[in-house]
Amino acid sequence: MPSPSITPARIRAGRGLLKWTQGVLAPGAAVSVVTPNMIESDQAAPRAKTLDASRSPLVGAGIRFVGDATEGFGVTMRPRPGDSAQTDPSEPGRRRASRAMRAAA
Repeated sequence: MPSPSITPARIRAGRGLLKWTQGVLAPGAAVSVVTPNMIESDQAAPRAKTLDASRSPLVGAGIRFVGDATEGFGVTMRPRPGDSAQTDPSEPGRRRASRAMRAAA
């Protein structure tokens, strides 16, 4: 069973970080192209099995679903091999947040 924090908004955020369309996600999740659209637009209450199926290809591509009820939930993307670790000169030692996106759960 998937984590209760996996929501349509977080799936949409993960796709956004990867620059995936719903059509790219659907085959990896073994669902029709219509299914991600219906889930993400809240037209249908997703089954736990469908959320887990949608989560799996995102995680496989480097997406991490992070957070908790106290701090909030979000989505981050692991650096890809070959990506240089860019830092923000105004904040020494900290990575830029360009690969992190917070999604309201």
